[in-house]
Order: sequence, then structure tokens, then C-alpha cells
Amino acid sequence: MNGTLTDRVAIVTGASRGIGAETARALARAGARVVLAARDESRLQALAAEITATGGTALGIPTDIGEPTDVERMISRTLDAFGRLDIAFNNAAGGGHPPTPLSEVSIEDFESALRINLRGTFLCLKHEIAAMLGGDAGGAIVNMSSTAGLEAVGGLAAYVSTKHAIVGLTKTAALEYAPRGIRVNAVAPGPILTEHLEQAGAGAQQGAAQAMPMKRIGRPEEVAAAVVWLCSDSASFITGATIPIDGGKLAGTAAFARQAPRR
Repeated sequence: MNGTLTDRVAIVTGASRGIGAETARALARAGARVVLAARDESRLQALAAEITATGGTALGIPTDIGEPTDVERMISRTLDAFGRLDIAFNNAAGGGHPPTPLSEVSIEDFESALRINLRGTFLCLKHEIAAMLGGDAGGAIVNMSSTAGLEAVGGLAAYVSTKHAIVGLTKTAALEYAPRGIRVNAVAPGPILTEHLEQAGAGAQQGAAQAMPMKRIGRPEEVAAAVVWLCSDSASFITGATIPIDGGKLAGTAAFARQAPRR
């Protein structure tokens, strides 16, 4: 995809690590000027320096997407620096709770996921779309959902609820702004080797891999490649879609193993 996004301006939230950081690198390699948004300023600055050192253009803007003023400032600084917005990857997530039966989930934990995952995505969409409408070239937005946004996972009430809601929000925005040239899609990764899974250890990684039809876990660069493609002209007739990146996890139930006939 190198060169396919030349001179376009992209925002990546949750850009300080994992899938967000890898997608920022991929967008820069494709030619986009990239705004990096996250709460961890030191990581943002390190990534911006890395992208710049390899010939790209990157600007770090410390942002808490749960705060409306932070999101407004992120968009305002992007327009001040580059004069336009063409692409956004709403990847930031947070809050919630560890695996817990629903009746034991605290209201505070549930609301923390709503604040970051759902409200934060809404705030980003609201201001990104307004900025894109101010230009004349439309735009492409990708929201971060999850396979848990398409299929429930027991014990994760807050995460599952917000990721399902992001799919609905994506479809609504896609329908409303398709006539104005703005495409809105989502990606739904399965197990990806990011910091959380790395910290969980080899046993957890092996267990997750064996649960996938492809018998492995995904890599951040595989998600990044899908996001860059969705933001490119190669995906110009795709909007309102949620793309699983899951090694076949959501495809269905694998065939039963055949057993040798009894004698």
C-alpha cells in the first residue's frame, strides 16, 4: 500500500502502543501525514520521532478521548497543522472489568468502559466527521470493535456491550454520511499479540492460538494492513461493514474429527 495515501492526513487514537502504533506506522508508510493521539505523551513523542526518522510526518497530541475538550482540541490542532482531515482510526479503548459475572460487575467499572469505548468513539466520530465535511474530498473512518462485538463472551459485560454498540454506531454513521463521501467501517480483531497477550505468557498465547481455526494468534501489522486498505481508494465501495480479523474464529464450528470405524 506504499504511496496509496500520499498527502492525506490521518488521525490514530490509542496510537501509543500495540495495534494503534503499528497502524500509525503503516499509514505513514502509505504516505499519510499522521496525527498520533493517546494519553501517554512520552510514547507518542517516541513514535513520532521514529516515523519522522524514516521519512514520514507525524504529530503527537496527548488526548483522553473520554474528555470532550480533549477530542475537540485534537481535531483543532490537526486542522491547524495540516489544514484537513481525510482518515481516522478510532482505536483507543479502556475501562471495563476483568472477567466477572454480570451481577457482580460494579456500576463504576461498567460506566468506565462506556466512557472510553463507546462515548469516546462517539466523540471522535462527531468531530472527525465535522472536520471532513468542512473539506471537499470526503474521508474514511475505521472504528475498533472486536470479535466480542459480533459474538458475546461470558464475563465481559462491559466490553461486549460497548464493542457491539460500536458496530451499530459505525452502521449509523455510514448510512448518514455516505451521500457526503465519508465512508465509515469497523474492524473486529480476534486474539492479537499485543502487550496484554504478551504479558499473559506463553500458556495463554498457546491456548488462544489453539482456539483459532488457523491455529495461531494474529499480529498487530495484520490489523494495520486491513485498516490501511479500508482507508484507501481500493475499498472505495465499502462502508458500514465490520471486518473480522480473527483467523476464522467467527466463521462457524469446525468439522468434527473423523474417527476410524469400529471393527
